[in-house]
Amino acid sequence: MSPNNRENEKSLSELLWEYDPNGLIVVDPDINIKLVNPSFCEMFAIDRKKITGTPASQILGDVSNFQKSWNENRVIRIREKEYPHRQLWVKKVIFPIPEQKIVACIMVDITAEMQQRQEMVNFKSETVKKVNEVVDNQMKVAQEIAGLLGETTAETKVSLLKIIEMVEHS
Repeated sequence: MSPNNRENEKSLSELLWEYDPNGLIVVDPDINIKLVNPSFCEMFAIDRKKITGTPASQILGDVSNFQKSWNENRVIRIREKEYPHRQLWVKKVIFPIPEQKIVACIMVDITAEMQQRQEMVNFKSETVKKVNEVVDNQMKVAQEIAGLLGETTAETKVSLLKIIEMVEHS
């Protein structure tokens, strides 16, 4: 590979880093931030220049999975992680790169998906509640009708028994 190709390749990787819609963060073995991409900064509303070298826990809270990935030299996949202070949900892949003494993490923003899921849960819950209300109202009306019908039937029976009694004694 010629130096010119390496330069182009480096530019390409830098461009990919800059324009990747996923949040990317690289930390050292002490879990201090070494690099973040613009999407990460946007996700957490931070300034890239101000956070380099700071503990990742200041931004992410619990960073035990980063430490675990480094200590155990393995990839950790997290399906759903909420950052309530940012109203953000992400899917994460954390992996160590021992030869460079770093741990990298790719964060995929799944906030819209989680909001849709929550809306569906709310919709189902509201639908079940409405159906139960309709059934309860129908049962109440049926019981009132049955009560009125029973009352009328009893009154009719009493009246007819009186007529029979009058007819038999006359």
